[in-house]
Amino acid sequence: MTELPAATRLGAIRLRVGDVDEMTSFYERAIGLRRLDRSNGLASLGTPDGGPLVELLADPSAPPRPARTTGLFHLALLVPTRADLARALRRVVAAGWRLSGASDHLVSEALYLADPEGNGIELYRDRPREDWPRAGDELRMDTLALDLESLLAEDDSQADEGMSAGTTLGHVHLQVADLAAAEAFWVDALGLDVTVRGYPGALFTSAGGYHHHVGLNTWAGQGAPAPPPGARGLVHFELVLPDDESLGAAAGRVGGDTERADGIVARDASENAVLLRR
Repeated sequence: MTELPAATRLGAIRLRVGDVDEMTSFYERAIGLRRLDRSNGLASLGTPDGGPLVELLADPSAPPRPARTTGLFHLALLVPTRADLARALRRVVAAGWRLSGASDHLVSEALYLADPEGNGIELYRDRPREDWPRAGDELRMDTLALDLESLLAEDDSQADEGMSAGTTLGHVHLQVADLAAAEAFWVDALGLDVTVRGYPGALFTSAGGYHHHVGLNTWAGQGAPAPPPGARGLVHFELVLPDDESLGAAAGRVGGDTERADGIVARDASENAVLLRR
């Protein structure tokens, strides 16, 4: 079976947005990312110690993504510690934003919300890998209520200096039309491993034994259509390979259709795009 190198990771996610000023302000105030650059219609946000995590491509004429279509379910920013997650919760509340959920997934603890244009966001911290429960060969994940009072007790600092150093794009969760077709692309061709198969209507995949780098679900409906070209939402997210050999092999297996200076773009059967790069 084809597998991606264990060192494979995610880079940045790029979203097409209608109001880049409002969206940039949201990701700075409510999420705590720093503006790293803004030029040629692209605003890049991240942390001072790393590269971009979220890129906002300005397109005022872009129509909203229709409901019940494929595309981004949520982007997930992974913070280093539980105290960092507590600070993230305080930051969201201070910005006047509401959570849409808060869950204990056994392998992680997560907060959920949406940005002003409806893109789903997860802010989460991982439990130590040695504590992740297993059921046979698969990881065991669940969706339990998160104890927010316990979380807030992890940190009582008043200062907010933004997202912590070491924050990364931990995973991306996509809506697809069909799980079998999605597995054929992300697992059989690209080389991610299935980590959780038993979650209703979903499949979780990763490289290197992580709980998931790419989640897939059909919760928008079996056979859901792709959004129209140029709609707001996901442009692509980056899958970063450790060397030229593994990049070339992965691109060859998925038949990347657009070669660019920064990598190769490939699309699954639901038109979700991934940029393969080093």
